[in-house]
Amino acid sequence: MKKVLIANRGEIAVRIIRACHDLGLQTVAVYSEADAEAMHVHHADEAICIGEPPSAKSYLKIANLIAACEVTHADAVHPGYGFLSENANFASICESCNLTFIGPPSHAIAALGDKSQAKAMAKSVKCPVIPGSDGVVRDVEAGLKEARKYGFPIFIKAVAGGGGKGIRIAYSEDDFIKKFMAARTEAEVSFNNPDVYLEKMIVNPRHIEVQVMGDQHGQYFYLGERDCTIQRRRQKLIEEAPSPKVSDSLRKKMGESAVAIVRAAKYHSVGTVEFLLDEAGDFYFMEVNTRIQVEHTVTEEFTGIDLLQQQILIAQGEKLKLKQNDIEFSGHVFEFRINAENPANQFSPSPGLLEHYIPPGGPHVRVDSACYGGYRIPPNYDSMIAKLIVKGRTREEAIRHAKRALKEFHIAGVHTTIPFHQFMLEDKKFLSNDYTINYIDNLLSEGCNFTR
Repeated sequence: MKKVLIANRGEIAVRIIRACHDLGLQTVAVYSEADAEAMHVHHADEAICIGEPPSAKSYLKIANLIAACEVTHADAVHPGYGFLSENANFASICESCNLTFIGPPSHAIAALGDKSQAKAMAKSVKCPVIPGSDGVVRDVEAGLKEARKYGFPIFIKAVAGGGGKGIRIAYSEDDFIKKFMAARTEAEVSFNNPDVYLEKMIVNPRHIEVQVMGDQHGQYFYLGERDCTIQRRRQKLIEEAPSPKVSDSLRKKMGESAVAIVRAAKYHSVGTVEFLLDEAGDFYFMEVNTRIQVEHTVTEEFTGIDLLQQQILIAQGEKLKLKQNDIEFSGHVFEFRINAENPANQFSPSPGLLEHYIPPGGPHVRVDSACYGGYRIPPNYDSMIAKLIVKGRTREEAIRHAKRALKEFHIAGVHTTIPFHQFMLEDKKFLSNDYTINYIDNLLSEGCNFTR
């Protein structure tokens, strides 16, 4: 591997470019017409335009990406997160074109990307799973029979779903009939696959994910957990490590279960296994994200391990030098997603010109971003401006550092989620760790505008 094409944009493209340069690799940025002045275009060794602003005509156009590899003589592709990062077909095409896909093999993406297959794999390694249907539910009658078995409320989930899409909650039999048809229709439109399956709804859970890593030589290990419970409509807003709800013994159980699942899938790369943790402290498998996560930075600061570099080295076929006993956890880490959204107006999108952009600095603060003063945030893509990562020796100290950093973060020209994060850092339930996955949605339904 000598030259890596980054099939993505924004802060993750910048992050990948930096990891490649640290390893002495050349980089190629791709960009749409809307991203001609984007930071990743300036940081890469080469850059090539791949299409019009809509992602379907640029970042999602596989033929254009492969052509960009040919033109620039790139011999590897890093998909980042989102876009084509968990597209087994894209990974397979890269493999057939003798391009190193910096991620898991296409067969592992396909197996773990199918939620029913992934659940069956988790069962096969004795990992606890949420009670639900054995595979795809083909029609309403069969679905009702299953739903009665597990009781309401119950989730109806798209087999090919992801990112919070393709999910409906049915609270009764009548509700189930409507939601079942709606879920299948949305799944067909969003994922070109109408298949759905059922899962019992775990009431008032925490969302815990475990970072895993495996190489092509059969070595696997876990790098602790992240608590991603603070989210709106299943979109994460704050992540932290370690989870205040996870003990050392529970961490070990969850980590070993996560490793067993990816080992069974013959997975080699960096990935994340997601779980729900109920009020009794029992955990249940949700899904595997086969890409690098937005919140990988939390684990990097928590362990001191550069996950992007490790992912690239794994793709190169190198044997990991780490062992499970080498993984050490240090302090407490938060990540705050700074999005161009207005939290006082139901988090409505706020694209536009960044008139001022002054990120915070100082001890215990990291900012991953692709923005700068004068940059115009396009309306075509994800609204993320930056990720603010802070660390402290304890959760309380990390919160103090976060308050300081958020106060220093000056952005003008667009609305941002900074006021939301400042609100949360004064919220009694957040400070006392007394919240569940529905906490923010409940506040919104009560009319909270996240101002003090």
